[in-house]
Formats: sequence, C-alpha cells, structure tokens
Amino acid sequence: MLPALFNEKLFNDMFFSDPFSFAPAFGHHNPVFGKHAKNMMKTDVRELDNAYELDIDLPGFSKDEVKIELDNGCLTISAAKNVDKDEEDKKGQYIRRERCTGECSRSFYIGENVTPKDVTAKFENGILQLTFPKAQPEKAPESKMISIA
Repeated sequence: MLPALFNEKLFNDMFFSDPFSFAPAFGHHNPVFGKHAKNMMKTDVRELDNAYELDIDLPGFSKDEVKIELDNGCLTISAAKNVDKDEEDKKGQYIRRERCTGECSRSFYIGENVTPKDVTAKFENGILQLTFPKAQPEKAPESKMISIA
C-alpha cells in the first residue's frame, strides 16, 4: 500500500493504475487539481423572488485569477492558477510541489435576456457569489379569435 496525502498517492499513478493514462490521447491529467478536478467549482444555486444567486467555491484562487464571461445567455466562470516552477525557496529545497499551473471552468445557461450589466459579482474568502435577475416569462400572444359556444 502506498502512502497518501489528501487522498492522492504520494507516487505517480501513471505506473500503478491505468496503463493508458500516461498518453495524452487516452486521458487528461490536470496538475492543479489531480483526479479531483470534477469536484472543483462546487456551486450552490439559490432562487430568490426576482433573482438567482450562485455561490461558487474557488479555494486557493484570488480575485485576479477569476474571469466571468456572458455570451449568448451562457455564463462561463473560469479560474487559472499560475505558479512559477523556477522560483527558488531560500529556506530549502522542495521535496514535493503540489501547486502547479492550470485552469478550471464551468458554464451555466442563464437566458439570452440577461446582459452583463445585470450580473453582479462578489469574491470573498474563496467564494464567488453571482446574482442575476430571473428571465421574465414571455407573454403569450392574445388570441383575437372568438370561440363559438
């Protein structure tokens, strides 16, 4: 049994688990989040009377590393982490470095009637909070026909 830190094996899984994971064509390895990338950007969606609120977990990211884009009703949140691997530590030599360069993103369809000025964003303590109005339901056209009784 291999030692584990934070449910990640201390040694490279390439040699011990899936033999095809080492080839880029067969598997994708995200060095920032490891095998748990799918668990990143956990989101809570809250419905209010006239708006929606999204609380998105982005631990370890700063406000400058987060980008929000709204295009054709699709709200995309992306976060990119850049760590310089050539940086030297004056206190000693690194034995293991788990902080690397990478990015994650997530998209939500919020409706084509919402504009970027309608979305408010706040980033505090690793949580991005987005608020946007509910799309107003389109009114059905009134019928000009008279029913026969």
